[in-house]
Amino acid sequence: MTIPSPIEGYEALTDNTRELKEGMLLLATAQNAPYRRELPEATPTVTPEVLLEAWELAMMNVVGVTGTNGKTTVTALIYSLLIDLGHSCALQGTRGLFVDDRPLERKHMTTPSILETLWNMKRAKDAGAEYFVMEVSSHAIHQERIEGLKFALKVHTNVTRDHLDYHGTVEEYRRIKSRFFVDDAPKLLNKDEIKTISYNPVGAYTYGVEEPATFKVMAYSLSDGISAVITHRDEQATFFSNMMGLFNLYNLTAAISAVKILTGEPLERICDEVENFGGVSGRMEVVSTRPTVIVDFAHTDDGIYRVLDSLKDKDLVVVFGAGGDRDRGKRPRMGAVAGRFAKKIYVTSDNPRSEDPEAIINEILAGLKGKENVHAIVDRREAIRRALSELEEGEILLVLGKGDEDTQEIAGVKYPFDDREVVLKLLEELEEVKGKK
Repeated sequence: MTIPSPIEGYEALTDNTRELKEGMLLLATAQNAPYRRELPEATPTVTPEVLLEAWELAMMNVVGVTGTNGKTTVTALIYSLLIDLGHSCALQGTRGLFVDDRPLERKHMTTPSILETLWNMKRAKDAGAEYFVMEVSSHAIHQERIEGLKFALKVHTNVTRDHLDYHGTVEEYRRIKSRFFVDDAPKLLNKDEIKTISYNPVGAYTYGVEEPATFKVMAYSLSDGISAVITHRDEQATFFSNMMGLFNLYNLTAAISAVKILTGEPLERICDEVENFGGVSGRMEVVSTRPTVIVDFAHTDDGIYRVLDSLKDKDLVVVFGAGGDRDRGKRPRMGAVAGRFAKKIYVTSDNPRSEDPEAIINEILAGLKGKENVHAIVDRREAIRRALSELEEGEILLVLGKGDEDTQEIAGVKYPFDDREVVLKLLEELEEVKGKK
C-alpha cells in the first residue's frame, strides 16, 4: 500500500519494499522485516509508533474485538451504540470502513495491514471520530498486523475450532488468540467461555449469562427477539432487540458492557439505545417472511450450532456447504450439527476454491450417515431453488455459510453470487410458475 507521506521531505509512504522509489519512505513492519534485509542500509524508514505520533492518533480510543464468532456483530453494535449516545465513531472490519454511518470503503480484509489501519484511523480522526472500533483476526495477531496500536479496550467473544488450515491445531489457534490479552490494556472477556484463552488479569472485566461476571445477565427471554436484564455493580437495566438467538444475547451483552466501560454512561441509557440496532447484513438476516428465509454467515460447526440452536423449536430446513482450501476436519462435524437440528438438509457448494466441490460435499455427508431427507446438490443456486420449492407450511429455511458475500469462488474465479439476491429472485420465479398453473 502507498499513501501520501506524513513526514516532510518525502512524497509518499509505503509498506511494500517492491514499490519503494526515490523520495518515498518505508514503514518498517513485522511483515516486511524479511524483505528489508535486501534493501540498502540508508533506506529511509519509519515505525508504526512514529506514524501514530506524526498523525496524532495516540488520543483516539481504539477498541479491538476478537473471537471465532461474533466479531462483526459486536463491533457493529459497539459502533452503533456509541453513535446513538452522541459520540463520533469509526468502524473497520469485514463490512468495510465507516465513520458516523458514512461508508468510506466497502468490504475488505477483517484486519488489514498496519499501514492501512493507521491510514484509516487518520481518515477517521480527520472526520472527527473519537472512537475507532475494529475487528481483530487471529491471522492479524499472528502476523503482527496490529503492532504499535494502543487499545482502549480489547474484547473477547469466544474461541472455537476455526482456521486450522492456517494455525494447525486448536491449541495453537487458542494460543494466538490469547496473545491479544497478555498486556495490561483494559479487556472484556466472556466469562462463560473464559477457559478457551489465557489472559493477563490486570485490567480485566467479564460479562456472562451463566457465570458470575462484572456484567451479568440476570434474566432473559428469546421468544420474539431478545429481552434481558443486565446488572453491573449497583446498576440494573433492561434491553430489548429484534435480533434472535442465545449467541446474539452474548453479542449484545458484550457490546453494552464495552460501551459502559468506554463511556461511563448510565447502564439504563445505553440499554435504551439497543432497540435501534437492526442487525448486521448477512448475519441472521431475514430476507423473506412468506416463506421465512434467513441468511447467515455461519461456516463452522460451532457457528452452525449457535444459529440452529437458537431456532431449535422450529421446523428447520438448511442449505449449506464448506469452503475449499480450509480446515477439512470441521466438515463432517458441520454435517452432524445440521443433522441434529434440521428436518431437511441440502448440502451444496460454498466457495470450493481449488478443491473438487463433490469431494467437499462427500466429507460433509460423512457426518450425516443414516440421516433422512439429505440432498447433495453441487450447484448452490439449484440447491437453494430445490429447498425453496420443497419448503412446506411452517418450515424455516436457513441458507448458511456466505452471509453477505457477493461472489462465489470456484477454481480461482470469483463469480457474482449473493445468497440474499438469489433467494429473492428464485422466490419470484417460483411465484410466476405457480401463477401459470
